[in-house]
Amino acid sequence: MNRADALSLKPFSPLDLRSRPLVWQVAAVFAGTLLLALSSYISVPMLPVPITMQTFAVALVGAVYGWRLGAITIVAWLMQGAAGLPVLAGGAAGAHHFVGPTAGYLFAFPMVGALVGWLAERGWNGHRVGLAFANMLIGNALCLFLGAAWLAIFTGAEQAFMLGVFPFLVGAVLKSALGAATLRLMARGKAAAG
Repeated sequence: MNRADALSLKPFSPLDLRSRPLVWQVAAVFAGTLLLALSSYISVPMLPVPITMQTFAVALVGAVYGWRLGAITIVAWLMQGAAGLPVLAGGAAGAHHFVGPTAGYLFAFPMVGALVGWLAERGWNGHRVGLAFANMLIGNALCLFLGAAWLAIFTGAEQAFMLGVFPFLVGAVLKSALGAATLRLMARGKAAAG
């Protein structure tokens, strides 16, 4: 087995959160919710679904934190939004967003983070940039599929695709490439430090 194959089989944990004390993990959840909130403010207003950097941040949190802590972090961020903190797209807040047209995307986020984290733990990470890109793209696709499925209740299937999937396809590819590049840099940094 060559070095690249051996590295790809190692668990991807650039922050080593699993081995850290609980206080570190709580701090990581807090930092992750801040990253997710900040990504929500990078937004291009569109109706009914705005373009944001949320899917990038959701996938990155899942990949870096692992599937469990990633999903916990994303749920904590969504709970902040439901409780009224301005952490959702464009500073939106309130529980009503969890029953409106964009609710499918919101409910998809923890699943996306968990899936991306699970795949990252199994070698689809920064040690293999092609697999990291595929991992991020799968996460984006899952988000678009679940979000559009919910949106279809409000608009019908064809409109849901035209409003909730089609405008986001190029962005999904670009965000996936950025996510894979970020994971690659983290893997290289971890290898250089360790």
